[in-house]
Amino acid sequence: MDNLIEKVGKLIALWKAGSLGGERMPEDSNPHLDKGSEENFVYFTLPMALNYQRNSYKLWEAALQTYMESKEVFDVFKVSNMDDEILKQKLTKHKLALQPNKQTMIWKTLCQTFANKFNGSVKNLFLENGNDIKKIKDYITENKKLFPYLSGTKIMNYWLYVMTQYTNAQFKNRQEISVAPDTHVLQASVKLGVIKQEDLSKSNIREIVADKWKNILKGTNIQPIDIHTPFWLWSRNGFKVEI
Repeated sequence: MDNLIEKVGKLIALWKAGSLGGERMPEDSNPHLDKGSEENFVYFTLPMALNYQRNSYKLWEAALQTYMESKEVFDVFKVSNMDDEILKQKLTKHKLALQPNKQTMIWKTLCQTFANKFNGSVKNLFLENGNDIKKIKDYITENKKLFPYLSGTKIMNYWLYVMTQYTNAQFKNRQEISVAPDTHVLQASVKLGVIKQEDLSKSNIREIVADKWKNILKGTNIQPIDIHTPFWLWSRNGFKVEI
């Protein structure tokens, strides 16, 4: 176990030193808004709900193109009252929405949730739950219909992680952000011997991996979500860096 923790620590250090390659992350495609602005919180929230089985780099490039041309689709009040066809045209023009009808309604539903329940503010969602990760996750899980796709385990945890990286959100109980077990995290987990290659066919493998890393890292100074980016880059670059 100590050897595994040592390897994880080494990967994190390599990532921070820029030695895992591909330092540019998908979310770096953003308009560089003020970190604490409501607009910035919304920018890093809405596209997350469309991040399902697609190339993350293309998603965020499309988000930036859409923002630069049609900033109004990132205004939750304007979207809440926008004609569905007009919204669909704006979201599909640069392929931000790949499923025109479904993803347009996902986007609109989220906007209506923030407009009607939180006075148009993503920050208010956090504030009303004490900026506590566990309470935020519990609230979203209990109100899934208000947060389509954003309430999914993988997306929700990764979204909260992104909020810690690209906004000035200050959360309590950060350790409750579990690792988002996407394909690269799963492959890195195989490489490190935490699971076997044949385990990847299990229907609940994402939950298994998230639980395993939570237990492995318990009592260390590494939070589960801290391993996501180094694992992602390490796997994406074919594990070329030996540890």
